[in-house]
Amino acid sequence: MTGAETFRALHRRAPGDPLVLPGPWDAVSARVFADAGFPALATPSAGVAAALGHADGQTPADEMFAAVARICRAVDVPVSADVEGGYGLPPKELVERLLEAGAVGCNLEDSAGGVLQDPHRHADRLAEVVAAAGGELFVNARVDTFAYGDGDPEQAIARAAAYVAAGADCIYPIFAPAELLPLLRSGIQGPVNALARLDGTGPTPAELGERGATRITFGPGLQRRAAAALSEIAEGLLPRPS
Repeated sequence: MTGAETFRALHRRAPGDPLVLPGPWDAVSARVFADAGFPALATPSAGVAAALGHADGQTPADEMFAAVARICRAVDVPVSADVEGGYGLPPKELVERLLEAGAVGCNLEDSAGGVLQDPHRHADRLAEVVAAAGGELFVNARVDTFAYGDGDPEQAIARAAAYVAAGADCIYPIFAPAELLPLLRSGIQGPVNALARLDGTGPTPAELGERGATRITFGPGLQRRAAAALSEIAEGLLPRPS
């Protein structure tokens, strides 16, 4: 079984039993998550950007693929990579670079510069990526209706239908309110990715699973939490006036 096939099989979940995928931002964090027993990982573009010293959305493609490659080399579990909108690369080249980095899947978002893309054109691009991958990449299609659109769940479901028809393996309605997950789950074919927060203000991964999520990711939340913990450690190292 190939890495992509293994990763695809992990998404065949019983209701209420979501696949939890922590997001490593470098090789060290990837090894920590793999050693903890997670069966697969999913890199967050914003977390990787922060680790590389860039603002979210400003990481050069070469640096992102190099970072993904370091993460993939560090662990023996499947790794999916968030490659934002694909950096303007032709589908064949995008697939080649992902596979060269060792990724078994990718996130592709349907917005650019904070503006939603035409769903039909985006579906066509997804179909080209899927065709170029030949089954060797698990494509997680991000739906940005709740990030940059009007938050209409029916619009999100319509976009999802176009992307599933194009061959996407999973749909990621990022920032969808948890109370809408049952509606989205009922209207979307295949796995649904939900974003979990780590600040205690939202449902737990288990609760998101109960509402219909197949897969749980955290965006840059883990990287930011680690940075906050390191900040506390650093403050404790500073000499204090006696």
